[in-house]
Amino acid sequence: MGDQVSRVAATAAALELISELRAEYGELMFHQSGGCCDGSSPMCYPLGDLLIGDADVLLGEIDGCPFYMTKAQFQAWQFSHLTLDVVPGRGGMFSLEGPTGKRFLIRSRLFSDAECKALGIQSPMLTGQNQTLR
Repeated sequence: MGDQVSRVAATAAALELISELRAEYGELMFHQSGGCCDGSSPMCYPLGDLLIGDADVLLGEIDGCPFYMTKAQFQAWQFSHLTLDVVPGRGGMFSLEGPTGKRFLIRSRLFSDAECKALGIQSPMLTGQNQTLR
């Protein structure tokens, strides 16, 4: 596993859509929406179009695109690995994939105890916090 554990990854379908969007819009960024108008979808923007601040956490990069979420969301998702995927449907109204007939979505799984250790976090399975993750 090495010293590095990724918090985010992407499926082949997501990487293909990222490539298509990058060809049209240039460099991209992602922000995991926290609700409201577009639900909790991952939102894709031209790099720099969404202002990132102290309330945001960089989870990693997907194909060179930074992926963020708010600190408040991160508290709930800190024990999860997120995989960006694509399904048929309409994306968020502010997300670049909206008109393509496809939409990004997140699939998640809990980190293993070994991944938690590599990330320097206490596994919820070892602390009994897993009751709050359901």
